[in-house]
Amino acid sequence: MILEVIAESEGPLSVSQILMRAKKKKVALGIATVYRTVNLLLDGKQIQSVILPSGETRYESADLGHHDHFQCRECRNVFDLSVCPLHLARGTIIPGGFIVEDHEMTLYGVCPKCARKRKL
Repeated sequence: MILEVIAESEGPLSVSQILMRAKKKKVALGIATVYRTVNLLLDGKQIQSVILPSGETRYESADLGHHDHFQCRECRNVFDLSVCPLHLARGTIIPGGFIVEDHEMTLYGVCPKCARKRKL
């Protein structure tokens, strides 16, 4: 059930969000069970951790490939972006002589749902 909750998400989830969504599906879980299962899924490479710039760790499916994230400043939810705003290929040399091998990026702003609430 925990893997299903993570797979159905539009972005990486915290352990408390995983627990809350599992409970909405009428699954009786405790926080310790979620932590243990998340660690097993990480060890099995079925999920991966996403460490946000704030230091918070969230979890997502491991098979998503490269993608960046967007965090809403109002609801605090994190969303997967379907496009990479940077378009930097591995091996790109950027100003200063830095050679790009990979990148992770989190954009911040307001998600569509919170933007609609602002207009009300």
